[in-house]
Amino acid sequence: MATRRLGKGIEALIRPYEDMHTPAPTGVTDIALSKITANPNQPRKEGFDKVSLEDLVASIKQKGVITPITVQEVGKGFMLVAGERRWRAAKLAGLKKIPVHIVKVKNDAELMEMALIENIQRENLNSIEEAEAFDVLQNKFKLNQTAIAKAVGKKRVTISNSLRLLNLPSEIKASIRKGKISAGHGRAVLSMKTSATQKKLWQRILNEKLSVRAAEDIVKGKPAPKPKPKKKKIRSSSAAVRSLENELITLLGTKVRISHKGGEGTIEIEYYSNDDFERVMELLRTIK
Repeated sequence: MATRRLGKGIEALIRPYEDMHTPAPTGVTDIALSKITANPNQPRKEGFDKVSLEDLVASIKQKGVITPITVQEVGKGFMLVAGERRWRAAKLAGLKKIPVHIVKVKNDAELMEMALIENIQRENLNSIEEAEAFDVLQNKFKLNQTAIAKAVGKKRVTISNSLRLLNLPSEIKASIRKGKISAGHGRAVLSMKTSATQKKLWQRILNEKLSVRAAEDIVKGKPAPKPKPKKKKIRSSSAAVRSLENELITLLGTKVRISHKGGEGTIEIEYYSNDDFERVMELLRTIK
């Protein structure tokens, strides 16, 4: 179901590497890490979370790389299509080889498209990274919004709304990158007519911790509702729980809280609009 929802998907492009002596029947083979270089068109621009990367390194040392990365053949070596976090962690773990899917790529536009698809499927770009990737496909590789939407399995209006975020002032885009506000907040801010009023609403969202709906009400001239007092919940402050929270925040691109006591508890995942809810649900459905 996930593959149909995300267009053709990465799986449809996977092939065995015929030149290897004993290629696996699944199309997965091991390649020396030293032969793989980074993808210059990688949609993810933000650095990887240090704690979650260290956790992945520890896991790889113990169990190896479970999910293969995806590469394309370039000259005598290979270039990453997707899986940079696993590639980096494998090198830090001291591995010499890593399991890979090798794919054929016609041109740089298709390489960018494939990297974007797999990042959306597996690693969750933040909203600005995703918008920047759509912008590259549109302006550098001349794909229209309908073609982009078809490739990544989203509605054309979703692509359009994503690209609009790039019109925000730089400090507001940085705030979305860091997860301080959501893309839904960003779209509400865009409704303000000037950069000055946009920044004013943004500061109010940060200072008053406004929901997307509250921000939209302000744009419409309605007073923002007073926040309801939150019930106090017992939360474990252990390093293990904080690490798990950070891992989920990185995976889902939104605020996550874990309340844990005596072997049981709750996981709270925040979303800020219908589009944001749909995005989170797509990610949860593709988690294996």
